Amino acid sequence: MDELDTEPPLVVVPGADPSARQLCFAWGPAEVLVCETLFGRAGTGEGAPSSSRVFVVRRDQDIYIQTLRKLFNESHGIFMGLQRSEEELAGKSRKAQLVQVSKNYRSVIRACMEDMHQAAVSTRDPALQGQYSTQVSILSAMELIWNLCEILFVEAAAAGPLLLRLLDWVRLHVCDVDSMVREVLSSESPSKHKLFWNVVDVFVLQGRMDEARHLLSKEASANPTSMNMYKILDDLMKKMPVPSLGNTQTLTELELKWQHWHEECQRYLQDGTFASNPHMESICKILLGDEDAILEKKELMTTWYHFLVTRLLYSHPTVKPLELRFYAQSSMDLFLGGESSPEPLDMILMAAFEFEMHQVIKECSIVLSNWWFVAHLTDLLDHCKLLQSHNLYFGSNMREFLLLEYASGLFSHHSLWQLGVDYFDHCPEYGRVYLELHIERIPLSTEQKALKVLRICEQRQMHEQVRSICKIMAMKALRNNRLGSALSWSIRAKDAAFATLISDRFLKDYCERGCFSDLDLIDNLGPSMLLSDRLTFLGKYREFHRLYGEKRFPEAARLLLTLMTAHIAPCSFWMTLLTDALPLLEQKEVRSCSHPPGGLFSFPEKGAQSRSDPLPAPARTCPWQLQVSHQWEHSGTSVPCFHNSSRTHLHW
Repeated sequence: MDELDTEPPLVVVPGADPSARQLCFAWGPAEVLVCETLFGRAGTGEGAPSSSRVFVVRRDQDIYIQTLRKLFNESHGIFMGLQRSEEELAGKSRKAQLVQVSKNYRSVIRACMEDMHQAAVSTRDPALQGQYSTQVSILSAMELIWNLCEILFVEAAAAGPLLLRLLDWVRLHVCDVDSMVREVLSSESPSKHKLFWNVVDVFVLQGRMDEARHLLSKEASANPTSMNMYKILDDLMKKMPVPSLGNTQTLTELELKWQHWHEECQRYLQDGTFASNPHMESICKILLGDEDAILEKKELMTTWYHFLVTRLLYSHPTVKPLELRFYAQSSMDLFLGGESSPEPLDMILMAAFEFEMHQVIKECSIVLSNWWFVAHLTDLLDHCKLLQSHNLYFGSNMREFLLLEYASGLFSHHSLWQLGVDYFDHCPEYGRVYLELHIERIPLSTEQKALKVLRICEQRQMHEQVRSICKIMAMKALRNNRLGSALSWSIRAKDAAFATLISDRFLKDYCERGCFSDLDLIDNLGPSMLLSDRLTFLGKYREFHRLYGEKRFPEAARLLLTLMTAHIAPCSFWMTLLTDALPLLEQKEVRSCSHPPGGLFSFPEKGAQSRSDPLPAPARTCPWQLQVSHQWEHSGTSVPCFHNSSRTHLHW
């Protein structure tokens, strides 16, 4: 795909006046932030101090239309199914599978178009009605283009069946006459209705011979004088050779039959069989492929590609795919006749008839309002092995480039970003890089959303993003004084420093309140407590409380002694630990323990040695020392004492 041939269209931001005040902007991943500055334009004087307005310009506005959510959600499932399909299927099986995928995409487009049409009919807001009508037109054009690409590229219909597919294409998308038919058939005398011959002509132009013959039978019944002409015309229409999808006849046989039938039509026309009835004579000329007679029905066909298919039906029914470009160009020239210039849709369809797939994708990228169409169509064509040789000059191939653009647009939506993840996953070259960049910008508004994002990152081993998300959520929880949640997130992030900080907060709250919060979390830390020394101390200290509450005093004493001698407790918590030791000293099980509790009194000394500033020598007996001395005096045991000079304890 080359550079754009034309200048990009000018985007007008409603409410912004760049002629009066200078504007500044900042690019985002899927939108542009535009704001007014305080600086006026040259010649307009200094900008007066006033409030500045901020504008958000989105490049893919369609993803915010509620009625298009079905298009994005359901097509995502089709896309994922195509990526998971068995690549081993080959030949007709693989082609049939791809054709079915294409039809599934078209069915989603049509369903959305019907929903949008219903919304346009039901709304009373003129602005919304106009918006919905515009979207209906866009979706209709998308289905028209996709269906043609399905016939020419995906199914790759050969000569013969190709014409039948094009007839179905025209009948589906062009000149819907159902309402006209109902009006004619519901009248008392259908053959006298003013639209009778228009309906017959439309049926003939679309190759719907059975319907045309049925209406003509009503004309014959109402006008017995035209019975002979009707029978002849009916016989010609009945015997018209048409290609067969079952390949029951060769192209040569079809061409011979068609030539004999064509000569028969020519003979009746030259004999003046239909001269007394201009309508039947006009139909006979159409059967002969008379371009002037077909162009006389221009208003009934409305489009040049309808004229093309009708022209092929009655002049070259065995057209080959590569011959379409010549007939398409001449048909467009004849139909438009220099009265009007081709529109963008005409140029896209012409590129398709010329088998210029890359031009089709390029024109659709420029004309259509979102990346959905080109991304999914290109992916389908890539699975058809039709785009393998086309790489973009800046690295990624066309399929990946368009999928990246589409997925980037989805990430700007508050919920559709989850679909974008799967599209990035199937972009082998740059998908992971794009996903890492976009997932960091998702606002983590709730813990549930954060867990969803985190799960996505963990499944893809995106370790940096996992740590970043956990740190953000831990900080949010800490600011809201939700210590349990903050600790849980910090453990998940494996952030030792932050876990230490939160553990200190838990211990501080314990000192102030006398109890722990979030006991379920602390009691079930498990191996996670080894993340940091302070977290280990928190978990083990809580275990000490649990043992004490269960009256397992020897185990509680040993654990408390371990905590005192391990030097992992904060200095501010020493007095609390010593205070916790006092009730244990009253317990007979502790006093009779084979391990003397002398280590208890080495705790202040070793703690002081571990500090940069030595503990002050106790000039007088500390309150806790008096309490300990009192307890041991009553137990009949020698009381340990502390020397001021060396601060060593006496052994028992």
